[in-house]
Amino acid sequence: MEMTPENLTRHELIGLAVEVADSTNPSLTGISGRVVDETRNTLVVETKDGEKRVPKACARFTFTLPDGRRARVEGLVLESQPENRINKRVKRWKL
Repeated sequence: MEMTPENLTRHELIGLAVEVADSTNPSLTGISGRVVDETRNTLVVETKDGEKRVPKACARFTFTLPDGRRARVEGLVLESQPENRINKRVKRWKL
């Protein structure tokens, strides 16, 4: 299945470029880099300053897909174990 903004949450996030578009913690907003690890509650983003662990629940992420398209995703939608997220039903969202 091709990765699109509509089905991004059903794919592997590791390796994608990401930016924290918004967060309830202002110090997290603007963090950008490449996803290097994912847990149930966090994304680990490799930045030019090292790895940063970003909680999913308090952030909104903008991912850049391999074809260059961008998708904005609420962190709460991503909050589950990566292997279980494939079966999770989610509402559609717009960029």
